[in-house]
Amino acid sequence: MLNALIRWSIQNRLVVLVAALAFTGVGLYLAFQLPIDVFPDLTAPTVTVITEVHNMAPEEVETLVTFPIETAVNGATGVRRVRSASGVGISIVWVEFDWGMDIYRARQIVSEKLQLTQSVLPADVPAPVMAPISSIMGEIMLIGVTGRPEQMMEIRTISDWTIRRRILSLAGVSQVIPLGGQVRQYQILVDPERMRHHKVTLDAVLKAAATTSQNSSGGFYVHGGKEFLIRGLGRVQNLDQLRNTPVEHHGTPSLRLQDVADVQIGPKVRRGVGSINGQEGVVLAVLKQPEADTLKLTQRIDEILDEIERGLPEGIDLERFIFRQSDFIELAVSNVLRALRDGAILVVVILFLFLLNFRTTFISITAIPLSLIFTVTLFWFFGATVNTMTLGGMAIAIGALVDDAIIDVENVFRRLRQNLKRRPEDRKPSDQVIFEASSEVRYPIMFATFIVIVVFIPLFALTGLEGRMLRPLGISYIVSIFGSLVVALTVTPALCSYLLPSSKAVHREKESWMVRKLRDWYAPLLRFSLAKPLPVLVLAGLLLVVSLIAVPFMGRTFLPEFNEGTLTIAMVSLPGTSLEESDRLGGITEEILLSNEEVLSTARRTGRAELDEHAQEVNGAEIDVRFQLKQRDREEFLSSLRQQLTIVPGTHFSIGQPISHRIDHMLSGTRAAVAVKLFGPDLLTMRSLARQIRDVMNEIPGVVDLQVEPQTHVPQLQVRFDREAIAAQGLSMYEVSQIVDVGLNGEVTGQILEEQRAWDLQVRLLEEYRTDPDAIGRVRVESPAGRSVPLMEVAEIVVDSGPNRIS
Repeated sequence: MLNALIRWSIQNRLVVLVAALAFTGVGLYLAFQLPIDVFPDLTAPTVTVITEVHNMAPEEVETLVTFPIETAVNGATGVRRVRSASGVGISIVWVEFDWGMDIYRARQIVSEKLQLTQSVLPADVPAPVMAPISSIMGEIMLIGVTGRPEQMMEIRTISDWTIRRRILSLAGVSQVIPLGGQVRQYQILVDPERMRHHKVTLDAVLKAAATTSQNSSGGFYVHGGKEFLIRGLGRVQNLDQLRNTPVEHHGTPSLRLQDVADVQIGPKVRRGVGSINGQEGVVLAVLKQPEADTLKLTQRIDEILDEIERGLPEGIDLERFIFRQSDFIELAVSNVLRALRDGAILVVVILFLFLLNFRTTFISITAIPLSLIFTVTLFWFFGATVNTMTLGGMAIAIGALVDDAIIDVENVFRRLRQNLKRRPEDRKPSDQVIFEASSEVRYPIMFATFIVIVVFIPLFALTGLEGRMLRPLGISYIVSIFGSLVVALTVTPALCSYLLPSSKAVHREKESWMVRKLRDWYAPLLRFSLAKPLPVLVLAGLLLVVSLIAVPFMGRTFLPEFNEGTLTIAMVSLPGTSLEESDRLGGITEEILLSNEEVLSTARRTGRAELDEHAQEVNGAEIDVRFQLKQRDREEFLSSLRQQLTIVPGTHFSIGQPISHRIDHMLSGTRAAVAVKLFGPDLLTMRSLARQIRDVMNEIPGVVDLQVEPQTHVPQLQVRFDREAIAAQGLSMYEVSQIVDVGLNGEVTGQILEEQRAWDLQVRLLEEYRTDPDAIGRVRVESPAGRSVPLMEVAEIVVDSGPNRIS
């Protein structure tokens, strides 16, 4: 069969060469259509389940919400790991499935399991929702929006309703998460004193706010052959209409909201702050969907940002180069392409030195582009991506791609020279000589190729993240080598029949100068090795032993340390630190960073965004630092940063890089290269053991940025209800708890529409009643019967502590 293939290629050499040229053109076109990424998709299919519970502490969230969800999904088909974080008012559960599981099937399984939890979750807990499809490696871009301090609400409005919506309209974008600025909100700030004066309950105010902005439909009526839609228009159009909303007062709507509350437009209570280069603003994180082309998607986002930037109000600016994954991808791909280029040049130079003939060199190196194009075409056919691992496999294969072609060319060259030495009447036709020469080496070529392929097969036995990382490298190497075999059996004989019979080098008696010199050097060494084999074998054995002894002393790591050009600095202050204090400390940190000449820009995200999938508290911040090394090397720069950051009081810093951090997070669930986890029912015992482990690990050379996850007790202001006092005052538990839940925390009762934008309408107490325990104690509880008592008479208000987060 192989002989027939070789014979056909020689006889139809024109067809073969035209087909090779056409294949090259198609392959180059397809190469530009392949999506490019930094790594293959490393994230196991993961479904994130988020439950917002605004009125629960972490221990309640863990018991009442997180644990039932974890229990439901733990036994689901294909689930390999379940992690969770329970914070103040939020439960986040990450459900990780086996590699290879279809993400849509995984979401269907989780959706079905969540249906089972509805019956066991508390009645006042909203239904758990699944986050959009994305991976932990999917954060491809950070965009900053800055302006003057008085423009913070306008900046957030533009970020939410213009920038975010435009970017979300792009195919391939999974989520856009804005953080910072001031979210516009219609607010009804209730005054307990005015409520008491007018004998109005909080329930009446809530009812008025909930029913004030709604339209109604009266069906249709027909007149004069026309059909008219009947509509009741009651939606609030402005603040005056909201202020004049009637409040039920002993069954008579004679009061207005403005009589018992301050009605205004104000900023929503926030749990996160954004900063760009030390200036307050909004930071938008753009997440892509799996398998989306990062480079093309980033280009489309830039085009949209160009359009938006032209229409921004004066004083508002966009910063789009805070962090861009595309920059690292382009750098990584260009480095690998450079290695491919340099490898190909070296192969060409060495081939020419050995063969000393342009034609034989050209025939041999033809195998390189054709084999690589063969690989790229198969990638396109099977929907694979081009990344540093697949390109790395091709770079490793460069030197081997010409092996099969060289063996064939060298044998054809030798047989043609021998044929010319025969008498004219005994000489065979050139095509027959080429066919016989190629047939002689067909099996050695094939066996040698398969042996090389077998060496890489163990890569496919790797599991988990290692398998996902290295398998594409093995695939690209094997496909490239197999492509070189196909080229050697078809294109190489065809080119030989075209170029070699008329070559002047075939008529020369001598071999190339390089080959003759090497033969002169090698002959004495070969004679010595054959005459005295024992010393040679002993020396080889000693070198083997020395190399094996050296292996345990060599450094080992899964991946080399990258130089991404961007740092990710995790900043954590003491649990219980307020958002304002964390923002102040973050500002000091940014000033320190920007004082270094290598630092080009910073972007800080303190606390948690409204749409974020992480339960980060306000005492935590993440700072993305874009830098460019100048006089100092990387180690000096990082060492200097660590030293400078020690002056920030009450904080701990962990310095890493965006992609490296995310890979560590995939391995251990935390952004650290090594993570030690403790499991158990007693938080206090585990925290004590964690500190002991930290002290031991701190003595290990090379350990930096060591910290215990900041799970600890934080201050709480607890309002402990006195049931006997509540009953004695003729009140109900609902009326008292409503003051704490709605009055202090606030409740969204509806939305106010402005053109195509919807703003929350929130009811809560005036700020002066939420400032300290005494003020809270003076808040009066109104009953429908007209009784009014201070909260301090029916509840004990004490300062205590509780866990800030439970993982």
